[in-house]
Amino acid sequence: FERKQKCVKRFSTFRSTTRDQLLSSVLSIFASVYIYEIARMEGTVFTPALEGMKDVKSEEGEMLTKPFLDVCKQILPVIDKFGLAMALVKSDVGGNITRLENKYLSNPSEFNHLYTMVRAEVEAKTAKASSSCTNGLLWLTRAMDFLVELFRNLLEHADWTMSQACTDSYSKTLKKWHGWLASSSFTVAMKLAPDRKKFMDVLGSTGDINLDIEKFCTTFSPILEENHKFLASVGLDDLKAS
Repeated sequence: FERKQKCVKRFSTFRSTTRDQLLSSVLSIFASVYIYEIARMEGTVFTPALEGMKDVKSEEGEMLTKPFLDVCKQILPVIDKFGLAMALVKSDVGGNITRLENKYLSNPSEFNHLYTMVRAEVEAKTAKASSSCTNGLLWLTRAMDFLVELFRNLLEHADWTMSQACTDSYSKTLKKWHGWLASSSFTVAMKLAPDRKKFMDVLGSTGDINLDIEKFCTTFSPILEENHKFLASVGLDDLKAS
């Protein structure tokens, strides 16, 4: 009987210890998840896009469709911060993302690589159509060029107003591809550009906004340049607005 009591006591102690260890493990997991979520919420509005840029290419160096489009989607909240001044840009970017995404979703395995859909349209002789994915990729890339140049201006020209930074960026990127109507509309929209200081404060959140802007410009520029090089290789990097 005494031996039985000892066995029961040992079993109870073991069960209690195991329960405590299990509870401790569960609490540790919850704590890790909580810390991760807090860390994830920190940073600037650029943080999600910067993370996404790490995955835009395959191991073989091919530009991947979904990761590239996801990065462009993550830029939309940045455009939102400009308010009405960037309404046209946001509409154009969003429309081109949707066009390319729909093509990708029609056959994810076939269009896993971004340039595959362009090659298919070149072969079908539909690449120059205004509704083509080639046209969508070209204008999406150009819009991103404009944003990169804009944020580079904000870093390098601390004395410029937001309107000055936007106008200069437009002149260097989109203007030569736009007709008179689009150019005039953009000029009017720039008059609605927000106050620079308030804009930067909104972007900053809890992170180092200047550091993230610099990372955004230096990391995204080569990706966009690769798009241009590919489009130029098939004679489609110089299409103007119809």
